[in-house]
Amino acid sequence: MHTIIERELDLQLVLSPERSVPVPARLVYRSDDPYAVHITFHLGSDVPVHWTFARDLLVEGVFRPSGEGDVRVWPAKPAGRNIICLSLRSPDGEALLHVPAVPLSAWLERTLRVVPPGTEGDSGDVEDELRGLLIPGRAEEPGEAAS
Repeated sequence: MHTIIERELDLQLVLSPERSVPVPARLVYRSDDPYAVHITFHLGSDVPVHWTFARDLLVEGVFRPSGEGDVRVWPAKPAGRNIICLSLRSPDGEALLHVPAVPLSAWLERTLRVVPPGTEGDSGDVEDELRGLLIPGRAEEPGEAAS
């Protein structure tokens, strides 16, 4: 059985140092994809924007600058508020988002309880599938159709 941990958050899309706009986002973690976090941004159009990147990158970015290239994450404290800065870059453009640190950290903590760091590769599903392929009599004969 797989676990899905979701969280709706309002992020702030930084347009300039003085101006930002709220962006609703859904954070999703699935135990059947244990290395990744998925974020869907709802930007007021018919088509939401999806990003997927390493959970470790986000976890590290809560404490210190993390990432290179397309996804960078770091903590900040403007005006006394704890936030996590999320910089995203694609061929279509760049975005800087401010994420409230407390709800993001709580969501990440839940993901870490479901699949602790270092145990992501311990999923029995892959091993069960390999075992099914390697057990004599379970493999299909050449030319035999799968049922």
